[in-house]
Amino acid sequence: MNRKFVSKSNRVLRKVLNSKENLDILQDFIETFLKIKIKEIKLNPYLEIKSNNLPSPENFGIADVRVKVEDQQELNVGIQFIDGYYAQNKMLLYYAQIHSNQLEYEDNRELAKTITINLLDFDYLKSNDYFNKITIPSKTGNEIELYVLELPKFMPSSQKLLDKQEAWMAYLCGKQENLIPEVLNRFDKIKKLDHLLEKYWKNETME
Repeated sequence: MNRKFVSKSNRVLRKVLNSKENLDILQDFIETFLKIKIKEIKLNPYLEIKSNNLPSPENFGIADVRVKVEDQQELNVGIQFIDGYYAQNKMLLYYAQIHSNQLEYEDNRELAKTITINLLDFDYLKSNDYFNKITIPSKTGNEIELYVLELPKFMPSSQKLLDKQEAWMAYLCGKQENLIPEVLNRFDKIKKLDHLLEKYWKNETME
């Protein structure tokens, strides 16, 4: 995993990314992995407030956003890092939290389909692919969709330039340091995130 994420990964990225000024980074990440085109993206602002009341705020995810895509469909999207303990339970619990938190909105919006993106710094699924989708039937008729990115399984091709998905993975992994200059040079949203993280750690104080 990128060394800048190591300490309380969810909390660090939540502090860096949960602002209107940095929604473009979240949009780029979500569009890249979900293969959708976002017309509108909004933060669900209760995340930081609610996380401060939880026993382990660093495990409450990175971001919770509502997006509108090209066909006008609206989606709830949550993003989180997961450690190696009780991964399945944490994925399902996080999905339930993100989906049910829609009831706390104050703008009378309708319930939308929820999708979560789960970043794992360990091997979990039997698949050799680093990016997988888990679909679980639901009694409500809406399938539960969990996307899983297993960072250790990512092996970039050395024969071509990285595409955007590979660039994000290379940056998240942080293990192929020789790729980072290319990533930061070619992908402006990742470069912006890197700058924000550098600034965060420079100004960070012990809590």
